[in-house]
Amino acid sequence: MDETTRIFVAGRRGMVGSACWRALHRAGFTNLLGPTSAELDLTRQAEVEAFFRHTQPQVVILAAARVGGILANATSPAPFLRDNLAIQTNVIHAAWQNSVTTLVFLGSSCIYPKFAPQPIREDALLTGPLEPTNEAYALAKIAGVRLCHFYNRQYQTRFWQLMPTNLYGESDSFDLETCHVLPALMRKFHLAALAKKGDAAGIARDAARFGPLPRDIRENLGFQPDGALDPSRTKVVLWGTGTPRREFLHVDDLAGAVLHVLSLADVPADLVNVGCGQDMTIAELARMVRRMSGYDGEIVWDASKPDGTPRKLLDTSRLTALGFTPSISLDDGLRRAYDWYRRESAG
Repeated sequence: MDETTRIFVAGRRGMVGSACWRALHRAGFTNLLGPTSAELDLTRQAEVEAFFRHTQPQVVILAAARVGGILANATSPAPFLRDNLAIQTNVIHAAWQNSVTTLVFLGSSCIYPKFAPQPIREDALLTGPLEPTNEAYALAKIAGVRLCHFYNRQYQTRFWQLMPTNLYGESDSFDLETCHVLPALMRKFHLAALAKKGDAAGIARDAARFGPLPRDIRENLGFQPDGALDPSRTKVVLWGTGTPRREFLHVDDLAGAVLHVLSLADVPADLVNVGCGQDMTIAELARMVRRMSGYDGEIVWDASKPDGTPRKLLDTSRLTALGFTPSISLDDGLRRAYDWYRRESAG
C-alpha cells in the first residue's frame, strides 16, 4: 500500500473505526472513504454494492457492527444476529465482487466457547458452547470469520479476521442501557462522585451528552421522587459478583494491529487474536476506576445479575509471531479514556 491507496473504513464513526481512521491519517494515508450510516446503510445489499461500484476501494477495514454490553445482548438478540449478519455479508461479498485486494474483518473474543482453555487459542473456535448472554452477537461474528476463511480458500482473497479482546478508549459508548463493562464502570463511578458532592448540574450535563439515566441509576445516585438529590443515599451498584476475569486492550493498539497486518503483503490472511496477554477480575478493575473517579462511597455487587464467561484471556502468540505487540499499558489507557469521558461529560 501507499498513501494514495483507497481505503474504506466501514463504521468510521464508532470507537474502533475512528481509531483506525486516526491511525491511517497518522501513517500518511490520504484517500480514505468513511460514509456515515445515514449516507450508507450497510444492512442494505443494494446500497453497499452501489457504493463499491462507484468508489472502487482497494482495501476495506470492516469495523461496522451493532454492538453492546451484556444487557443489550441478552435483551435484544435478534437484531444483534440479524444486523451483524447483514452488514458483514454485504461488505465482504461486495469487496470480493469489486476485486478488493485486502480486507480486515474485526470480530470479538466472544466467538470462543464459554469454557475454552485459557489462554484461548484461535483453534478453540467452534469447539464448545458459547456464553448464552451474547450468543447472538457471537454467532454473527463466527459467521463472518468463516465467510472470510472460505472466500480466502475459494477465491484466493486476503481477508484477515482479527479478534480483539475487550476494547476501551476514546469515543466509546457510555449509554448505560447498552454499553460494555468498562465505560459502564467509568460512568457509574463518575456520576456517583458528582452525586456525593451534590452536583446535580454536573449530572444533568452528563445526561445531556451521553444519554438519560435509567430510573435505577438515578435512585442509586440519591435522586428522590421529587427530583431532589440526597448525597447521603448515593451508592454504586455493579452487576454480578466481580469475580470474572477479563483482558482489556486500548482501541489504539487494535488500530495499530490493523495497520500492521495490512502491511504484510506476503503473509496469508488468517484468524488472529489481538490482546495484551494479561487479565484481572472485574472487581480489581472497578477499584482502579473508583480511584480515578475519586468516589469514596458505598459499592454493592448485585449477584442476581449474570457474570458472563468466567474468564477470557487470549493467546496472542500468533500476532506476536507476525511482529506486533501492544504498547499502551492499562494504567495509561484507562487514564486517557477516563480523561476523555470526563471532558465530554463536563460539556
